Amino acid sequence: MARPAEPGRTSLLDAGRRLLSASDGPGINKLSANAVVAEASMSKGAFFHHFPTRRDYVRALHAHFHEEFADQLATISTGSDPGRERLREGVCRYLDFCLENADTKSFLFEARADVDLADAVARSNARFAQEMEDDLTVIGWPNVQLLAPLVVAAVAETALHEMALGTASPALRQTLFNLMGIDELARPSSS
Repeated sequence: MARPAEPGRTSLLDAGRRLLSASDGPGINKLSANAVVAEASMSKGAFFHHFPTRRDYVRALHAHFHEEFADQLATISTGSDPGRERLREGVCRYLDFCLENADTKSFLFEARADVDLADAVARSNARFAQEMEDDLTVIGWPNVQLLAPLVVAAVAETALHEMALGTASPALRQTLFNLMGIDELARPSSS
């Protein structure tokens, strides 16, 4: 009889996120099963019961991070009409989420170069791009299928800059909003 996935699986994922959040943390590319099981106070056998390979673990860790934010994003989308305000609130919530979660750097920066995560990163980016297409359409942008991935990249880059600063940057966010056309001063042309 198979053991249930919870709470062990979640404990291992939370342990990995704590390790990545540490200022002297290993980074996603050097995160080891030994470090994770030590942090979670679990056995190596439990690790491999839940995650057959390190690659499976890293992919699950990446998904866990993005699912946590997607849950927050769903609360915005559910009660709001598409447009400038919903997009602005979603971007602000994402940037704040990144600042509140010190492991963000591993998932935004290091994951880009991790061969094991390339397809997962692409799927996450595509998912968030698709989420904002209705907002960009309502705002008046043409070619939203081409624009949305660029906006996702700009938002991720903004998150990395704010993480380097260690705080939210109102000037940087305003510049991003101007670029995206979600500030009243920066509307796309209707031509």
